[in-house]
Amino acid sequence: MKIIRRAIIALLCVVPFAAYSLNEQPQADWEMVAKIREEGFQRSQVMDIVGYMTDVLGARLTLSEHMKKAQAWAKAKMEKIGLVNTVIEPFMDYGAAWDNEYFSLQMLEPDYQYMMGYPLAYTPGTNGKITCPAVIVNIQTKADREKYKGKLRGVAVLASPPVALNPAAMPQGVTRRTDEDLKRLEEAVTPPAPRAAAPAAPPNPDALRPEEKIEFYKAESALAVLQCDSGAFGLVRGFGRPGVNADKWSREKDLASMPIIAVTPEHYNRMYRILKRDIPVKIELEVRNRIGEAVEKACNVIGEIPGTDLKDEVVMMGAHFDSWHASPGATDDAGGCAVALEAARVLKAVGAKPRRTIRVAFWGGEEQGLNGSREYIVKHFGDVKTGFKPEYDKFSVYFNQDYGAGAFRGVNLQGNEFVRRIFAEWMKPFRDLGFTTLAIQSVGSTDHVSFDRVGLPGFQFLQDSVGFGGHANMDFFDTLVPEDLMKNAVIMAAFAYQAAMSDVRIPRKTIK
Repeated sequence: MKIIRRAIIALLCVVPFAAYSLNEQPQADWEMVAKIREEGFQRSQVMDIVGYMTDVLGARLTLSEHMKKAQAWAKAKMEKIGLVNTVIEPFMDYGAAWDNEYFSLQMLEPDYQYMMGYPLAYTPGTNGKITCPAVIVNIQTKADREKYKGKLRGVAVLASPPVALNPAAMPQGVTRRTDEDLKRLEEAVTPPAPRAAAPAAPPNPDALRPEEKIEFYKAESALAVLQCDSGAFGLVRGFGRPGVNADKWSREKDLASMPIIAVTPEHYNRMYRILKRDIPVKIELEVRNRIGEAVEKACNVIGEIPGTDLKDEVVMMGAHFDSWHASPGATDDAGGCAVALEAARVLKAVGAKPRRTIRVAFWGGEEQGLNGSREYIVKHFGDVKTGFKPEYDKFSVYFNQDYGAGAFRGVNLQGNEFVRRIFAEWMKPFRDLGFTTLAIQSVGSTDHVSFDRVGLPGFQFLQDSVGFGGHANMDFFDTLVPEDLMKNAVIMAAFAYQAAMSDVRIPRKTIK
């Protein structure tokens, strides 16, 4: 299948269209860049946009009520700045909606302490406030269950080992790429080899899957599961209940699970150490989660700046709008969405009349596997299984921001040598911003991959590291650096404009 896929994509990639010749000299439109810089730096709205997303709209778990409200706002905001053909577009059935409405966790004995944590997504609540003892449970195999049978009724299970914390490894907030870092990336002539996977341990036929452990705890009438997977001070990290992606966010599976709570490592470790002294720990817990009544469709939000003489051809820019539920997802990825929307606002403000249509996309379902962008491409451009559509050959390029909210330092070329000279020219007006590097490397785990895997040019900018990272409880507005987002919006606007004005579409890399 892989050989067939590559052959089909290779064939499609040589379908005749206005081809770029490497002998031609690409040009940056310095006059338009000056207008974009003036608007983007002197009248920027990017922090107002991302501030509303994070402070007012909050966390945006795919299909949650919070996400639906946020998408309605995004569509209205796109229309307000002048985008057309705006739509909240369904892309796939996404199970039942899930929202956390209330959470409280406290240690009552042997000492009172309010504890920081949150419930994993797609788990049920506690049916009111519960007070119960906490106990350490170490189950790895089916045989391990025997020693706990009949002993877990009415308890909260501490299900993971204590976390080793290293004060020297505390998050620093902002990490800038050094000149040496950028030089090393730029001088690499081949993409780095994929990291070799560690040899897999022989499967243990008696090992329990995570969802089997939860089933056991529930069968033994435990009241809740507490766990810690963080490893960093103050950071609560947690996603969905075990098995949720496999069962497609099933309402029945949600209800059949039990309250599972991710706890910050300092608080979790304290309970664990007390219990190891054979001193009882009593907790108070209340969780209220809303689980939808039926399967619903998840959505993307799309808006456009219409093109002129080449309006049926498309340039895209965007980011994923969904986040996990513990924080507003400022760096992952409200910042990226704000940059794309601000880039569009800037282009409208300076009166840009692009030849190609510039389309802005706020993707849903990225955190569960690039679902929104992948399904959008299938619907609008096609794929190997369904066949490619006429729009496939009229697509030019997609620019993405994820990987945090740090300043753009260059572009990851995704193995496409044919765009090097074009992008190098477009970068020249921004060298004073530290935007200097073209890296041949291919990067993954975000929405440009959905384009790249079907042979469409899709690029993720090379960025500094800013903030504490997503997927946790500390990804708030305060972690953002305004100057970085302003720079990124200006650069994204200029790149989208240059691609939309070029006589030819962005060349596609050779697929073998």
